[in-house]
Amino acid sequence: MLTANIAAAETAGKAVAASGWFLENAWLIWLFPAVSFLLILLFGKRFPRGGSEIGIAAVGASFVFGLITAIQWISEVEGGAGGALTGSITWLTNDNKAIGAGIMIDGLAVMMIFVVTVVSLLVHIYSTDYVAGDRRYTHFFAFLSLFTASMLFFVTASTTLQMLVGWELVGVCSFVLIGHWWEEKDNSDAALKAFFTNRVGDMGLIIGVSILFFGAGTFSVIGVNEAAITGTMSHTVTLAAALCLTAAVISKSGQFFLHTWLPDAMAGPTPVSALIHAATMVVAGIFMVARLYGVFFEGFSIGGSSINTLALIGGLTTLVGATLAFVQNDIKRVLAYSTVSQLGYMVLALGVGAWTAALFHLFTHAFFKACLFLGSGSVSHAVHSFDMKKDMGGLRKAMPHTYRTFMIGTVALAGLPILSGFWSKDEILVGTGGWGLFGGTGGNGAYTVMLAMGMITAALTGAYMTRVVYLTFFGEFRGHGTPHESGPRITVPLWILGGLAVVAGFINFPAGFQLVPASWEEKFLQWVEPVGVSYFPAIKHATPSWTLAIVSVIVALIGIGAAYYYYFVRVRAVSPTATELPDGPTSRSAVARLGHRILVNKYYLDWLYTTVIVGFVKGPLAKAAYWTNQNVIDRVVNEAGTRSVQAGEIVYHKVDQLVVDGIVNATGKISDSSGEELRRIQTGKVQQYAAIMFAAATILAGIFIIVI
Repeated sequence: MLTANIAAAETAGKAVAASGWFLENAWLIWLFPAVSFLLILLFGKRFPRGGSEIGIAAVGASFVFGLITAIQWISEVEGGAGGALTGSITWLTNDNKAIGAGIMIDGLAVMMIFVVTVVSLLVHIYSTDYVAGDRRYTHFFAFLSLFTASMLFFVTASTTLQMLVGWELVGVCSFVLIGHWWEEKDNSDAALKAFFTNRVGDMGLIIGVSILFFGAGTFSVIGVNEAAITGTMSHTVTLAAALCLTAAVISKSGQFFLHTWLPDAMAGPTPVSALIHAATMVVAGIFMVARLYGVFFEGFSIGGSSINTLALIGGLTTLVGATLAFVQNDIKRVLAYSTVSQLGYMVLALGVGAWTAALFHLFTHAFFKACLFLGSGSVSHAVHSFDMKKDMGGLRKAMPHTYRTFMIGTVALAGLPILSGFWSKDEILVGTGGWGLFGGTGGNGAYTVMLAMGMITAALTGAYMTRVVYLTFFGEFRGHGTPHESGPRITVPLWILGGLAVVAGFINFPAGFQLVPASWEEKFLQWVEPVGVSYFPAIKHATPSWTLAIVSVIVALIGIGAAYYYYFVRVRAVSPTATELPDGPTSRSAVARLGHRILVNKYYLDWLYTTVIVGFVKGPLAKAAYWTNQNVIDRVVNEAGTRSVQAGEIVYHKVDQLVVDGIVNATGKISDSSGEELRRIQTGKVQQYAAIMFAAATILAGIFIIVI
């Protein structure tokens, strides 16, 4: 059993009582789907429903476990406890330094557990109908389970090293699921694009985790945050780590300019799109920033600023995603670019210091965006296409449940009262602190540019979703066959998600809200934000402004109204069945045509990556490298070989044969001649030996006389 660490090195502030068994054993949450992955993979085909029942049971167990954990956590917080519950074991030992692994359970982790298990369970149930009869049905459910387990492992990790492992596991699962129908080249290309694009950003994660380890001396999430907040780790090191980790966020969470993989990932089955784009992979970057917020807050000097790298990237992404959604005819691609835009909102919020607003929007977005994605899958299930202009239209009559739930998700996404998106989006706008004209005060800085970006995105979101609703559900049906409503295994999850999209916003009523008791205000903040602990920075909370809320709703309504007039009035006036829309600004303005061409070509980013960068590497660079190899490297190697052979011949003939062998042979001849002469002296006559000795003694005596 894991126990609570309330030591100064691990957790500061108010201590968690940790009286709940489920809190103390939260690691079991990810173990259930991890085991189900193995069971489905090994034995799934032997089960009546191809192993899907194993996955549903495992994720259902994780959901129940997570729900009880959330209840126990709320009870602890309401009782006055705070901080984080951690438990660890020694994982690795390197040079007498122990590296631990374990769990970290706090409000952020509990919220993510609830989101992941709810959406994953509904996606599992939905998939039993959507992929029924698929040739890799069992394989699909196995990796859905592993996907869920990987995300749960990631959000409960207590060290940056564990987070890295979970991060990469999620990436591998997304590669497998996006390329589920790999027989079609477009699908396998999309999976590879997602995988390699994410690997680019993941280099930043690996480098950032390494910098934090050497800067803070630990992999512990709490230890790293404390080192950044207290200044134990220098600002230069903190900034370098934050920049590297931001690169990982840009790729994983689809931020500009590495967002290009995310729309192409729609090649995978729609339940995968819902799981990836609502609750798991794409929000991993948001969670990572929130979990290591001390590093980002101090590294980017978020408090008291008016702009920083994180806020700027988020602001640009909201606009890029929203504008690109306008020119898509594939309903899933519209929702994919919408996800890019909404993730930009979350990154923007974290960049301006609105931590709770960012996580609250992640919470609400998971439900209404999953509802929209699964709704698009329900529509495509009926018409066998995702093309809104050619194969849809008029479906509200044939598919009333899908239509109503899709409208709930649309209104929530547009940020209209009183659905969940309204509450979370407005908290982000309030958190920018750039809204003094609207009667607000507070915040962590004057991020007026970010406020303007958020407002423009609000108008664009309402406009492109109005276009989607018209092309899909209004007018006359333009496809083939007779569309029909989906079965209960599809519509029931849609209604559950639609219901959550309605009520999820009510758990964080702003302070001063007159229609509810004060005890019900800002409950999400109370349950999720780790206030007053040493591993979380002291951020400021902006004062809510009803004036700003009204202005943001008016801005959204302007976007909706403009799109409504164009599609519901002008298009209907031409022909309700027309696939070619009436002449718009592009037919009258060169600037509008240029803008439309830029959007259709997705800001030429794919062209830049594929044609310019990859094309340059595969073409001119590869040819130049080949020419260099043949004409420079090979020539140098060949010339070196030739000269070596020539030098060897010289050494052999001139040195070895003439000099070395000459000396050896001469020595032998001299020895042989000397031996012959000496042999002649060896006659055996004593008189001759005595004469030689006398002569030698006489010569020696003469030498002594001369010298002395």
